[in-house]
Amino acid sequence: MLLSRSPHEAYRRVDFDARVEGANPGELVKLCYEQLCGALGTAIYAHEQGDNRLKSQSLTRALSAVTALQLGVDAEAGMSGALIQLYTATRRAILDSALEFDAQMMASIRQDFLDILKAMGSA
Repeated sequence: MLLSRSPHEAYRRVDFDARVEGANPGELVKLCYEQLCGALGTAIYAHEQGDNRLKSQSLTRALSAVTALQLGVDAEAGMSGALIQLYTATRRAILDSALEFDAQMMASIRQDFLDILKAMGSA
């Protein structure tokens, strides 16, 4: 299975799997945010380079990250409604960009999640 992927992708996957193993819920959320930001950044780069295959792979990875975040929201938590709304809007924007890529929108979403990550780090 790894033979069909680039060496970079294989190492990324090994790193991801190692970080997931034994992570607590907060670390998993942070990891999903990192994956989402990285995937959106790669999608923007791929779009600029005209690499539709990489752009598609990156949008799929971003979609997987936001889906994991959606599924992990605790409905009993105080901010669950706001998180669901954020993740739903993000998911919709990613799906829309799969049909008609909007680099500015993807960059804006990426920056929002980078800001959240930064705030999580200082909390």
